[in-house]
Amino acid sequence: MEEYTTVEEYFFESREELKRVEHIIYVSLKYTRTTDVLRNAVLRFVSFYDILIHSHMIRAKENDKIDRIPKSPALKATKLSEVFEEDKEMLKFLNFYFFLKDLLKKDYEKINEYRRHVGMLFHLEDRTCAINIDSLETCEYFVHQYFHYSKKLLGFVKEEE
Repeated sequence: MEEYTTVEEYFFESREELKRVEHIIYVSLKYTRTTDVLRNAVLRFVSFYDILIHSHMIRAKENDKIDRIPKSPALKATKLSEVFEEDKEMLKFLNFYFFLKDLLKKDYEKINEYRRHVGMLFHLEDRTCAINIDSLETCEYFVHQYFHYSKKLLGFVKEEE
């Protein structure tokens, strides 16, 4: 990730990262049905979150809600959840971020590699989770909601009258 300085630069870079995720889901997976490509998509989701969370941190610092911006992406997200502790919508999006980060640390089972229903099967403590093309599309929709929500919070959209 390049070093940007303004909220706007980070915000627009997050949009570019979202485009990269879309390309992986709608183009790369069409031709390369491997779990490596699925994992890469999840990594891009996390990268998108890292960039957008940093833009929120810059805005929070500008508004004197925090003293300094932590270095670690996980600490930034934790700090952001403290800043927005009353905002259930933001907390929902941040919980998804933490879930994705946890998934990336887990071992997974490859299923239907090189086929339409290629997937990664995770055995978590209390449940089983599968990541496949369809679930990535659902994740992409959810991440778009976060992007648009952030767009309003960061002041890039005027409130509807």
